[in-house]
Amino acid sequence: MAKLSLQEQLLKSGLVSAAQAKSVKSDKRKQTQQQRKNKLEVVDEAKELAQKAQAEKIERDRELNQLRQQQEEQKQLAAQIKQIIELNRLPRDPEGLAYNFTYDNKVKRLYVSEAMRDQIAEGRLAIVKLGTNFEVVPAEAAKKIQSRDTASVIVFNEQNKITDEVDDAYSAYQVPDDLIW
Repeated sequence: MAKLSLQEQLLKSGLVSAAQAKSVKSDKRKQTQQQRKNKLEVVDEAKELAQKAQAEKIERDRELNQLRQQQEEQKQLAAQIKQIIELNRLPRDPEGLAYNFTYDNKVKRLYVSEAMRDQIAEGRLAIVKLGTNFEVVPAEAAKKIQSRDTASVIVFNEQNKITDEVDDAYSAYQVPDDLIW
């Protein structure tokens, strides 16, 4: 059985009339003759739509790649922060003094030794967040973590040189031992 062209199939099924088929055929022939004669390129709408769709797809792929790269960079930063904390965290003292600090508008408590509490207050140690836990790390590690993600550093009392130079009106008075925040 010989294959029929689409035009012949449409004619046979009665979807188009013979006059319509003849008209389309003559229009196509005129178009090709005009193209050859004038060496003009006839605008092919299907080709333009395909190129436009291709350009949109390329742009969408580029945006998705940028998003993936950003997510990958965030994962790498989180891994670096986790590694810094795990390598530099100091052991806490469950029998020690409570150090209270605020996190998400809630007061949290961490039990540390008296020396560690003083160092946290002075800015030589810092409290950072690791997952759902809080850890105590040295100031150098806290600075590294803070350069990567400031939200991970919860308590870091960086020393201000200005306050050291200013005369404190209450410097002569001692703070009572029982006054602990």
